[in-house]
Amino acid sequence: MTATMRAPVSACPACAAAPAAEALAAASAPTEARLALSLPTIHCANCIRGVEEALAKVPGVRSSRVNLTLRRVSIDADPSLSAQDLIPVVEAAGFEAHELDATALAATRTDRAGRDLLMRLAVAGFAMMNVMLLSISVWSGAEGPTRDMFHWVSAAITLPAIAFSGQIFFRNAWSALKAGRLNMDVPIALAIGLAVVTSLWETSLSGEHAYFDAAIALTFFLLTGRYLDHRTRSIARSAAEELAALEVPRAWRVTAEGEEQVSVADLRVGNLLHVRPGGRMPVDGEIIEGQSELDRSLLTGETLPVYAAPGRAVSAGEVNLTGPLTVRATAVGRDSSLQRMADLVAVAESGRANYTPLADRAAKLYAPGVHILSALAFAGWLVWSGDLRIALNIAAAVLIITCPCALGLAVPAVTTAASGRLFRKGMLIKDATALERLAEVDTVVFDKTGTLTAGTPRVTNLSDFPDGELAVALALAAGSSHPLSVSLTEALRARGILPAKVTGVTEVPGHGTEGMLDDQRVRLGRAAWTGGGASGLTSSWLQVGDAPARAFTFEDSLRDGAEEAVSGLLASGKRVTLISGDTAPSVEALALRLGIPEWTAEALPEDKAARIRALTNEGAHVLMVGDGLNDTAALAQAHVSISPASALDAARVASDIVLLGKSLEPIPGALGLAERATRRIRQNFGIATWYNVIAVPLAIAGLCSPLIAALAMSASSITVSLNALRLK
Repeated sequence: MTATMRAPVSACPACAAAPAAEALAAASAPTEARLALSLPTIHCANCIRGVEEALAKVPGVRSSRVNLTLRRVSIDADPSLSAQDLIPVVEAAGFEAHELDATALAATRTDRAGRDLLMRLAVAGFAMMNVMLLSISVWSGAEGPTRDMFHWVSAAITLPAIAFSGQIFFRNAWSALKAGRLNMDVPIALAIGLAVVTSLWETSLSGEHAYFDAAIALTFFLLTGRYLDHRTRSIARSAAEELAALEVPRAWRVTAEGEEQVSVADLRVGNLLHVRPGGRMPVDGEIIEGQSELDRSLLTGETLPVYAAPGRAVSAGEVNLTGPLTVRATAVGRDSSLQRMADLVAVAESGRANYTPLADRAAKLYAPGVHILSALAFAGWLVWSGDLRIALNIAAAVLIITCPCALGLAVPAVTTAASGRLFRKGMLIKDATALERLAEVDTVVFDKTGTLTAGTPRVTNLSDFPDGELAVALALAAGSSHPLSVSLTEALRARGILPAKVTGVTEVPGHGTEGMLDDQRVRLGRAAWTGGGASGLTSSWLQVGDAPARAFTFEDSLRDGAEEAVSGLLASGKRVTLISGDTAPSVEALALRLGIPEWTAEALPEDKAARIRALTNEGAHVLMVGDGLNDTAALAQAHVSISPASALDAARVASDIVLLGKSLEPIPGALGLAERATRRIRQNFGIATWYNVIAVPLAIAGLCSPLIAALAMSASSITVSLNALRLK
């Protein structure tokens, strides 16, 4: 049914002008629609080509571009096309697709911070190379006006380069000082600033030593550490925003005149909505008219669709599979179940953000000590020698030699090396502190459907049926989009079965498919509809004529590496738990099959998050592994989290680590590597500490010029980096 538009009866000149205004508005209406679809199952260049080629064949699609990192396709199309028109095209090409609200994704920007850091790093590196070349001439014995000229040229290169490249340190240091606190950037900014000021002073007095090379080298090394740290963080987007983008942006509202398409924001409690087959529920509500089946897997993890009839409550985000439904809205906007889940995720994310990384803990002790030592050295030498120039030089040397460059590289050098190794094993680290948190894990919680299992049912008893009945089953199953029918169709075609000549095949929403074979009615569907009994297993029943119905039984196949992952974790002494929204029999069967001692079934999203919270309160450090929309709050609540690449966007965003391959086998190894990486980080802190214990007394004693201090600082940074590379 389409919305009907009736011109208003004009009662005044202004109203009479309305049609002209409408025509003008139509003329100025957008001539292009920008659509976005989530593609959770794409993983390679062939997937990109498959999606883009499928969309290119659709009349009205002007262009499409797939982003593999975000698993999303952006489409420019005629305004007459909607996401609901394009989703079946993508799914027919073999890819799962969900509509995303393009306006809700406006916060996802290009990685400007990374480009900015890289640009500043490049400028500092280029300037450092040129200043070092000039310094070689001075070290080779240049004297008098020649030496002064090289110093001034070095100043002309160094000052603008540091003013541009060192902004990040100066801004952060100023912000900390304004707030009355210290951070790692305060001694960094002071060291760079003192090196520049001392060098300018020496140059203006025609002194022998200037330390422009030390200042720009400091800036370059510190920017290297900062950029490595940024790269390990990747692109941090909010899972709550991604959940909001998964909301249906538009809905069909039933009015006295017919149907009208409106924004979900305009819906109110009590509105009647028409939800077509294949569409997602835009709000929480109650079914008033129609029969169908609902796919609740995104919200609850339930493997099988549930029967939907008048009187049944539905939640935003559920997918209507087979028949049209009329729904009365009972909760809209911020009150819907999807929004409540987004709020749960946001709260969990903010709680996990309180984790203090090792580098920050070190900086808390380090920064005050550096300033105290430098100030004491300056005051002591000023009193002892009475020479401000000597006192300032020694204070600068102390600040440079104690500059936390090695500390700044200690963590990112290790995490970059470990991240590279894990990436080659098929795991992508998204968060800089994920490795530290992964090393502390003692409890692992798995979701079931789509995580430990493949999430697709597999028929187990085809050999129990003669080929004639299999041919009938194929003819009926091929006409349905029900997950069991799809699985049965694939299995029968793979076996070489050809469909029987069944006529008049129709799908009865909520029940199954039926047709006529010669003069016999044949049905494939629910037990109660076909006359079947209770098999105790996931089943689809086939009835041919008046013969007793027989059941095709199904099981959810294990994901690759699931058995190895669970056994490896148990062998290493980790506590393993299974939490699922699926039914108790299927969860119990999987737990027994994998040897998981603890399991919970029929858990709602908030139940999963509450269970993780309870384990945390008991003192456990929980790793959550999940893939569904119903797992996002638990993933964000956990100490650290992993999701497969096939997971929904919201789950991948909420997790710290993405499993790029299909196998779960790398998970136990990742925990072991994280423990070794954390030990390496602590070793790097030890190297930096011993370096300071040895070098600082030399600087305070006046035995190190700022130049020698800079060389010593560089040596400690290189040592830390080489120690980190041992992980490879």
